[in-house]
Amino acid sequence: MDMIELGDVTLHYRLDGDPDGAPVVFANSLGTDFRLWDKIIPRLPKGLRILRYDKRGHGLSSCPTGDYAMDDLVDDAAMLMQALDIRDCLFVGLSIGGIIAQGLAARYPELVRAMVISNTAARIGTVEMWQERIAVLRKDGIEAIADNIMERWFANKFHAESPTELRGWRNMLTRTPLDGYIGCSAAIAATDFTDSTATLTLPTLAIAGTEDGSTPPEVVRATADLIGGARYAQVEDAGHVPCIEQAAEYARLLNEFIAEIGHA
Repeated sequence: MDMIELGDVTLHYRLDGDPDGAPVVFANSLGTDFRLWDKIIPRLPKGLRILRYDKRGHGLSSCPTGDYAMDDLVDDAAMLMQALDIRDCLFVGLSIGGIIAQGLAARYPELVRAMVISNTAARIGTVEMWQERIAVLRKDGIEAIADNIMERWFANKFHAESPTELRGWRNMLTRTPLDGYIGCSAAIAATDFTDSTATLTLPTLAIAGTEDGSTPPEVVRATADLIGGARYAQVEDAGHVPCIEQAAEYARLLNEFIAEIGHA
């Protein structure tokens, strides 16, 4: 278990692959820990240095109380990378991880040479929507929204064919610290990166799931259109977390992008 203290937070992280390889950093979604990428890591090319981490309030990382700002989450990623001497990375972020990717590329361009923004947007939802969700969370906890979240995360096919695995992902969601889930929800509510994302020109792959109920394909495509040189791809029969449902196809898209940008 690898832990590191960074300012007001202690982060749990894991390094895999070649210590001297080209760095790839993965940032996961709201309500998950870095096991989100377990099906992807073995499918990546050899020779990469792969960093995964639990953002604040998630997994084994510490859980500061109070609302978080997206700047906190971006700075956490930057400080972790700097502490591990990682720069010029390919940053792969899903959902809130994709928002972190956009903020990191804008504020710390020396750390990110390319990015994959998956099932995300420059702005996700509305302030009112997130405030309503936070109110329910404070009153009734994550369990109250868990079934609705599962519907958004996974396509109908996954619900029908993988009920046992589905229970595991539901358990991961509901066992997320409530303060961490609320803190990150508040960060999403307050974030609109439209203007800063529109200044980005680095190589970018935007990935959507055709059945994503949280960030539908048109939302992901609109964000890709903001970025100079970005291209868009979508995964069929997948919801908000295609790296789980369609791991082989998701890894194929990543590997093609890695080869395309010469990140090896």
